Amino acid sequence: MHPPPPAADAMDFSQNSLFGYMEDLQELTIIERPVRRSLKTPEEIERLTVDEDLSDIERAVYLLSAGQDIQGTSVIANLPFLVRQNPAETLRRVLPKVREVLHVAGVEMQSTAAVSFRTILQEESVSIHTYAHSFLQVILLHLEHRDAGVSNAWLETLLSVIEVLPKETLKHEILNPLVSKAQLSQTVQSRLVSCKILGKMTNKFDAHTIKREILPLVKSLCQDVEYEVRSCMCRQLENIAQGIGTELTKSVVLPELIELSRDEGSSVRLAAFETLVNLLDVFDTDDRSQTILPLVKSFCEKSFKADESILISLSFHLGKLCHGLYGIFTPDQHLRFLEFYKKLCTLGLQQENGHNENQIPPQILEQEKKYISVRKNCAYNFPAMIVFVDPKNFHMELYSTFFCLCHDPEVPVRYTIAICFYEVSKLLNSGVYLIHKELITLLQDESLEVLDALIDHLPEILELMSTGGESSVQENKLSSLPDLIPALTAAEQRAAASLKWRTHEKLLQKYACLPHIISSDQIYYRFLQRMFTIVMTNNVLPVQKAASRTLCIFLRYNRKQEQRHEVIQKLIEQLGQGKSYWNRLRFLDTCEFIIEIFSKSFFCKYFFLPTIELTHDPVANVRMKLCYLLPKVKSTLKIPADKHLLQQLEMCVRKLLCQEKDKDVLAIVKRTVLELDRMEMSMDAFQKKFYEKDLLDQEKEREELLLMEMEQLEKEKQQSDGRPMSEKSFEKKRRDTKTPTTLPKSIPISVPGPSGTSTPSTSKEIKKSKLIRSQSFNNQAFHAKYGNLDKCANKSSTVGYTPSVSGLGKTSVVSLTDDSFRTRNACSAPTTFTPTASLPGTSRGTGNSVDPKSSGSKETPPRKATLKSRKSNP
Repeated sequence: MHPPPPAADAMDFSQNSLFGYMEDLQELTIIERPVRRSLKTPEEIERLTVDEDLSDIERAVYLLSAGQDIQGTSVIANLPFLVRQNPAETLRRVLPKVREVLHVAGVEMQSTAAVSFRTILQEESVSIHTYAHSFLQVILLHLEHRDAGVSNAWLETLLSVIEVLPKETLKHEILNPLVSKAQLSQTVQSRLVSCKILGKMTNKFDAHTIKREILPLVKSLCQDVEYEVRSCMCRQLENIAQGIGTELTKSVVLPELIELSRDEGSSVRLAAFETLVNLLDVFDTDDRSQTILPLVKSFCEKSFKADESILISLSFHLGKLCHGLYGIFTPDQHLRFLEFYKKLCTLGLQQENGHNENQIPPQILEQEKKYISVRKNCAYNFPAMIVFVDPKNFHMELYSTFFCLCHDPEVPVRYTIAICFYEVSKLLNSGVYLIHKELITLLQDESLEVLDALIDHLPEILELMSTGGESSVQENKLSSLPDLIPALTAAEQRAAASLKWRTHEKLLQKYACLPHIISSDQIYYRFLQRMFTIVMTNNVLPVQKAASRTLCIFLRYNRKQEQRHEVIQKLIEQLGQGKSYWNRLRFLDTCEFIIEIFSKSFFCKYFFLPTIELTHDPVANVRMKLCYLLPKVKSTLKIPADKHLLQQLEMCVRKLLCQEKDKDVLAIVKRTVLELDRMEMSMDAFQKKFYEKDLLDQEKEREELLLMEMEQLEKEKQQSDGRPMSEKSFEKKRRDTKTPTTLPKSIPISVPGPSGTSTPSTSKEIKKSKLIRSQSFNNQAFHAKYGNLDKCANKSSTVGYTPSVSGLGKTSVVSLTDDSFRTRNACSAPTTFTPTASLPGTSRGTGNSVDPKSSGSKETPPRKATLKSRKSNP
């Protein structure tokens, strides 16, 4: 077989080609020459050099006098610091130089000065009187700068100054000169500035001054010959109305608005319409019905014939408009406004065709963009329109519109309706079943932006979906949502396949609500295994942590002991004893979540020993992370019941202190030892100091015991009835049971004897009451406790605060837990789940030193790994 001939473009190292490469290098050298020439010459460097012995004030004066523009700009940007450091000298020596420089300054220096002056005002470095005397005239001087950006920057500074200036200063320094600045003889820019200043100053004066000096200027500017000035003054009428009161607003502002709403300029009419909408609360019912409603009606009728920008504003304010005019519409007017809204919701969709965007004229593309904005605004106002038509009429009046918005071809529209979905669900209340299909549609949306907007309130939406509906009693939580679980799993897979890991992380965090929405088996078979896979294989740390925490919540409310044992065993064997050090780090993260979510007794039983075994891990980063976790681990112990675990913890820490060779880990170990020594141990009995923490832990432990009792009593019920208890009938039974969320402290709990077997109650009534209580717990207790998980985290992680269980001996509780966690039959249960031989991680590491090979890291010698390294396996 002959080798393939070399490609035509393969690299040739012949003499000719080498000469070609040399020519290319010479061209590169020529390209670099201008860069070298742009460097500063020694003379230029000398001019830019400043004596280091000069003080800040002297250096500022020197640079403003003899420096270049960039140096002067730097001094002006640093002016707030100079005023804070030495206000008297800065105002005496530096500020006069700044005034001189600003007369000939460029755009950048002017903008910098405006920002610096505003910063000095906000920091209150000098008194208001001093500021007005030193800075106000400079601000007023540059208000009419020829550059619009600079002029706006100075105007923003002046408007900030107006808020704090005393009335007399405002009148003499600003209002009196404003009379001449607002005349028609002045420039358009000067009159525009006057409009904004008038709008800011109105609430600073009394009614007499406003009526005599300000309102004449307002009327003059509202009738200006330039439409820009009329529009600007019209937008300030809202501020003026708030300053002059209701009576003057009716007599002065409303007539001006009516006249401006009929203006020949579309921008002026638009400004008048928006101002009227914002002032609806000021006018009484008569003004709304006789004056404003006809104007609004005429504006809406003419909007389709006008510029599309008017439609954008109208669609944005339509919800506020309908709310403000609600109650004065006749049935015919009500119907017209509703039809107008529906028409806006589908605006532009009728013109959709299969043409390529490159073939569509630019003006048509621009028009379609405006139509998209209109439909987006309609989606934003959809909750307000539900109130407008009454939620009872949603199905007849607005459902088809809601369907169109959820299936709109443009992402911004679907994104906006996804944001509003929770508000819509709350408004519909018992009619929320009507939008089940739209929830599935948005969950399956091809755009992750839509999904990200929807999942912000996903737990609340699913809660409404599971509890609301056409009837108060449902046969099954998911009877009306058969596609929910496939939609949720598909959404997670799409998020996982994308590069938007924050959306994936948020979605996994929201999945923690599922135990209250769907059954334990559905979570186990459709979600729990997926969470474990993400923890094991995902490459993004925040996503792994979110999946780990959600997995712990799924485990916390799992109702089958065999499934619980399987998950616990996987966590210990595949994470805690995994070959990859990264998996062992994630095991420590999981342990931290378990301490937060579960009771102390649960952690001590299953995860305490596997956790402290990692003190012998061959990778320094694992040992380092464990050291940070040790105070929380110790806080789960109770004395004297957990004295043997405390001894093993102390032995592991002692070995770390004596045998640790890594200097970074050793430093952390020493700090951890001091922290552990300062910690106070929790006792089996309640302590006054830890009373709140003890109650919290007792509640967690009681809920865990009730979950286990519930499973046992269900088995007994199934055996006594001779038939299995279906999930469907059990859910119905739970809904029919009414018990308070907060469980009473006097709940009877079966405490096993020394042999470790539970002593069953002989009374059928007690069993029945336990079953009812246990069933009601799974339906109600989770909702109350789930909202407090973050609070539990903050409380449980506090060093030195270790709750205990009141009225329950520690040994008795552990024995009951051991018995409750047994598998169904002895032949199918692994020996590691028996009370005498615990799970794989808990049966090792008693008092003997742990062999590093047993921790799943046998192929690598001890070494220090960087925490940021992601791929390495020890």
